[in-house]
Amino acid sequence: MLAIVTGVFRIASEIELRYLPSGSAVAKVSLVNSSKYKTQSGEQREDVCFINGTVFGKSAEILNQYCHKGSKIFVKGELKQDTWQAQDGSKRSAHSLKIESFEFLDAKPSNNTQTNQAPQQQHQQPPAQQYQANQNAGIPDIDDEEIPF
Repeated sequence: MLAIVTGVFRIASEIELRYLPSGSAVAKVSLVNSSKYKTQSGEQREDVCFINGTVFGKSAEILNQYCHKGSKIFVKGELKQDTWQAQDGSKRSAHSLKIESFEFLDAKPSNNTQTNQAPQQQHQQPPAQQYQANQNAGIPDIDDEEIPF
């Protein structure tokens, strides 16, 4: 059964971009999503959800080039359950997203910068568009054991 997740996330930490021996890019990204609500007693609460995602190919390079910690993106991906055996012998599992597509949601930085401000590293964004992570061109069939993290 295939579980598709769509949602708005912020990037929780810097993106890890690596390359497979075949030369194909793989990006590991930590995502965070939160929702605020009030309880019946009127108390303000917030649910926070962290999930790791993986992007492949040219889309991984684009995500790494234009996004950074704190960037807001819309993501569509396949929910996967990763399982492994810990060093103590216990079985562990965690959910992750195989990101199929994403869209940038942050506003483009303005070109009206004041000359007396210190230069800052700016992440310019390409024209607004959606990136498909599973384009047929250049995406090899990758086994989970080949992913370098």
